[in-house]
Amino acid sequence: MITDMTLGELESALDAKQVSSTEATEAYLRRIRALEPQIGAYISVDEENALAQAAAADSRRAKGEKLSSLDGVPMSLKDIICTKGIATTCASRILANYIPPYDATCWSRLKQGGGVLLGKCNMDEFAMGSSTESSAFKLTHNPFDLQKVPGGSSGGSAAAVAADLACYSLGTDTGGSVRQPAHFCGVVGLKPTYGRISRFGVVPYASSLDQVGILAKCCLDAAIVLEQIAGVDPMDSTSFDTPQEAYRQACQRPVRGLKIGVPREFLSDAIEPAIKEQLQKAIEQLRQAGATVEDVSLPHTQYALPAYYVLACSEASSNLARYDGVRYGMRQEADNVQDMFVASRSRGFGAEVKRRIMLGTYALSSGYYDAYYNKTLQVRTLIKQDYDQIFAAGFHCLLTPVAPTQAFAIGANIDDPLTMYMQDVCTVPVNLAGLPALVVPVALSQGLPIGLQLIGAPFGESDLFAIGSALETERLKPDLPAVQ
Repeated sequence: MITDMTLGELESALDAKQVSSTEATEAYLRRIRALEPQIGAYISVDEENALAQAAAADSRRAKGEKLSSLDGVPMSLKDIICTKGIATTCASRILANYIPPYDATCWSRLKQGGGVLLGKCNMDEFAMGSSTESSAFKLTHNPFDLQKVPGGSSGGSAAAVAADLACYSLGTDTGGSVRQPAHFCGVVGLKPTYGRISRFGVVPYASSLDQVGILAKCCLDAAIVLEQIAGVDPMDSTSFDTPQEAYRQACQRPVRGLKIGVPREFLSDAIEPAIKEQLQKAIEQLRQAGATVEDVSLPHTQYALPAYYVLACSEASSNLARYDGVRYGMRQEADNVQDMFVASRSRGFGAEVKRRIMLGTYALSSGYYDAYYNKTLQVRTLIKQDYDQIFAAGFHCLLTPVAPTQAFAIGANIDDPLTMYMQDVCTVPVNLAGLPALVVPVALSQGLPIGLQLIGAPFGESDLFAIGSALETERLKPDLPAVQ
């Protein structure tokens, strides 16, 4: 089936005129119509625009023209990425009717390459969550077990790729929001180096941590997408002007001679035995391929999770102050301006967003700023220095679990914020240090996927693709009905 194809396979089929973009898009739309009621991956699907974009791609190919490897390939976006003329809700009531007047740079670059946008994917409200259960609109179900969560906050994007409801998807990763859903849903998830991809037009959660990421069916697909969207952007002062790399070629590189570290701090008793077992198998696989694998230490890792939640919530408190019912977003009428602010934000934000705003406002308040926020910045520096020392010692990447557990049951942790926050214990250090990380699915255990995380040096995505491709197994696929 067309929807089974990886991006690379679909590109070849389109080039050989074995299939048209319109046929591929129609196949994805049929599958969405059939399976979306069970999966709940999408907040909105735009069939008319998708078919128009596909027809334009077919017209170009008929003339012998091709904009990029992504030309005519159906994909999706997390609903935190602005799309001109198409609602961008962040899965929040406060932005339920917001239609941006401009495109995010990442989507603009995909559009320039001929990307076909199927729709906008469900997520945790304002990207705050690890299960996609805080969405104001719907639940997303894990395609491997509909009673399990898909992870979060990019759970809709991961579920869409896993269930073949999109060929690939863009998400965002502030503390693991691409990588943990990739692990739960058995897909590849890339969080690039901070500044590798422009954040312009991405609704901010925590600006010093947010990064656009890629969810794909295999490492090669993620590499193809990264080649299209990476690069400096004058609209984003935090984007870096680094030389473009041939990431897809890196997927073919041997790993012989590469040096890989396994941080002992990531192997606590909290990590499920099945995940540790797969980690040991991966270590042996890499050694047999000629890589050197050694134990290493990142001593400040234990402070990463509390530091992350102070920093992220503080930045969220500042970023979400703009949603006041005045300029855009939901407005709740009241007798005076103060009551209007309170009513609009009280009704517009969900419980998890309110919790994080309050935590952040407290950390930034007079008398606590130095004790919490400034102390967190100092801890962040120590965490980054740990990684700098490892990579200065010649290591090409680090191999770790992605999360303590496999996908958990819907509702299991929704009333236990601390347990939910612990889902990020293996991923948040990467965001604090601004590093790239790649999650590769390696096995099924009790019917649920297990992924492993590769952490690279700054702008070391090529090494991650080489090592990830070496670990990659045959694609993990959920048992879902065929759709003709």
